[in-house]
Amino acid sequence: MENNRGFTLLEMLLVLFLISLIVGISAVVLTRSLPSQKVDSVAREIMATFRQARSDAIASGKWQILNFDLEEKSYGIEGGRPPRHIPAEVSLKIIDPFAGEVFTTGYRFVFSPSGVAEGGTIILSAGKKTVTLETDPVIGAVISRKRQ
Repeated sequence: MENNRGFTLLEMLLVLFLISLIVGISAVVLTRSLPSQKVDSVAREIMATFRQARSDAIASGKWQILNFDLEEKSYGIEGGRPPRHIPAEVSLKIIDPFAGEVFTTGYRFVFSPSGVAEGGTIILSAGKKTVTLETDPVIGAVISRKRQ
């Protein structure tokens, strides 16, 4: 009696089918989470820029301005580095505390030498993920709120 210890063609096909099924499912899961990751990444970058503008204002004793260009979807500290761009798949909305939603091209967040901030709320979204960045006018900090 011969003892063959190999795999049959049916077993090989079954294993290949299961591997391709797992790869296909993971690809779908990863592509759905990608926009969510971009929103989080942009929110972290904007918060870091807010902290930089505030600390620059306190350290230099001069007013600092953080400009947002809604048309170009970019932002940056005035007189600082070149503006950073927000990816096309991430939508940007700014709400002014007095005027409501901003529809003009530019919006400014102003930081005083004492660290106090003047400005509104930034809403970033992509897919089902939304991140809201609110400035605290008293201490100048940025508060992040996430919603899936």
